Amino acid sequence: MKETSTVHDRPPPAADDVTNALRRQGYARYRTADLGIHPAAHNGDLGQIDDAFAGLPPDPYAPHTNRYRRYSHAVYLPWTGQLSFTPGAPDATYGSVTEYWQDDHNPEYPDMRRQLPDIPAALRSNALLLGLIHADLAQAMWLEDLHRAPVYVGVHLLKLAVHNRADTAVSSPDCLHQDGGSHATFTFAHLVGCANIRGGENTIATPDSAGRQPDDLPHGAVHARFTLTEPLDGYAVHDHRVSHHVAPVHLGEGPGPGERRILIIGVAPFGPRL
Repeated sequence: MKETSTVHDRPPPAADDVTNALRRQGYARYRTADLGIHPAAHNGDLGQIDDAFAGLPPDPYAPHTNRYRRYSHAVYLPWTGQLSFTPGAPDATYGSVTEYWQDDHNPEYPDMRRQLPDIPAALRSNALLLGLIHADLAQAMWLEDLHRAPVYVGVHLLKLAVHNRADTAVSSPDCLHQDGGSHATFTFAHLVGCANIRGGENTIATPDSAGRQPDDLPHGAVHARFTLTEPLDGYAVHDHRVSHHVAPVHLGEGPGPGERRILIIGVAPFGPRL
């Protein structure tokens, strides 16, 4: 059954309400201006990010899903404000790779430690990317658990691209899900751009909706459904309090290929390993 009565396609909250919305309901939508970032001031930086998306390799674990990706880790020290990317492992195909693990929260790859191609080294000093990371961290730092340990930051470039009417591009997993980790895990999504596509609707729902499709949920389980369309607009989720999903992408009615480019930034405390 498609839920309609509790679905809200409201505009993102005002700047001073983003953190409050995230604290209150476990998710928030926002415009870049709400984060204190103005894309017009970063045209060169956005162009560099777009260039990185143009060169994304296919997902090495699902090369026929029309999904392309790169991923890297960074560490943030809240007591100094220092952010540093960690080096990936050498790889003959991609130059370097970084481990990506969602424990048992991804039913397509349960407890599988995947190795994904790193983001380009030049992108690690991109002022817009660094600004988005620090803005996202600021939205999460109300949680006391993030002040007492180094903070893990996962930086994920994801593109869904289609070239003909028969193509379908899907994210992973293709169901409502959580990203796993501690109760201090957050996921931030920033749309870099999209063109000539149908689909790509985001759904935010209750935690126990994980593993299901949005249209199959009972009354009241869906918190929000919306489609990101403006560059660098996005949303955030406090992972253990909600589940989330993005619908598959199909080719639109215009000429040429279609694609959806999104930057995902994950935030979680590093745990001791000794």
